[in-house]
Amino acid sequence: MKEKSSKVIYFYLVSLLVIVIDQIVKLIVHFNMQLGSRGQIKIFGDWFKLHYLTNPGMAFGMELPFDHAKIILTLFRLGAMVAIGYYLYYTYKKGAATGLLVCIGMILGGAIGNLLDSIFYGVFLDNAPYDAPTPWFYGQVVDMFYIDIWEGRLPEWIPLIGGDYMALWPVFNVADASIFLGISAILIWQKKFFKETNTKNVAVAAESSSTEVRD
Repeated sequence: MKEKSSKVIYFYLVSLLVIVIDQIVKLIVHFNMQLGSRGQIKIFGDWFKLHYLTNPGMAFGMELPFDHAKIILTLFRLGAMVAIGYYLYYTYKKGAATGLLVCIGMILGGAIGNLLDSIFYGVFLDNAPYDAPTPWFYGQVVDMFYIDIWEGRLPEWIPLIGGDYMALWPVFNVADASIFLGISAILIWQKKFFKETNTKNVAVAAESSSTEVRD
């Protein structure tokens, strides 16, 4: 039983792998690329580029429009990290499908990767906003993958936003991508993942009942 329980460490190692890759890529970009468009590197024409950008807010460059949003977001990420870490162990004990556990490990690794930026980068990379009350917990997340989807003026016939200028060009990092892929995979294969989980739960219950009868 102890050997079976110890196998959960493999899924935490998925998280660790995401964290290590994420931090290595961020540090390489920070120390070798110029911040902003002048240091931009084209990978696939104008569609996909490396673009060093710091993000004070949420994933894909979004921000929260109120005071102390950064510290609230960092504390939220810290709470989410603990919750996801526990959920990974809980679902493993419940006999969850391997694919589901890998996805949760990816989400956990991505959450921790961006949390490290928020907590430490303001100190170690000196990238906290100039008006931050402290560099701790106010570090900006390093983004670098730029997908230039579309930008231009919306047609006038669109209600409310017609005629407005809009740009669709998310800039993200390895942690963001890991969270996105993990969640997407769960949504796409949810029937398979949770069907396997339910089947394993039945098998575990049957085995437990059989053991009790023999005892």
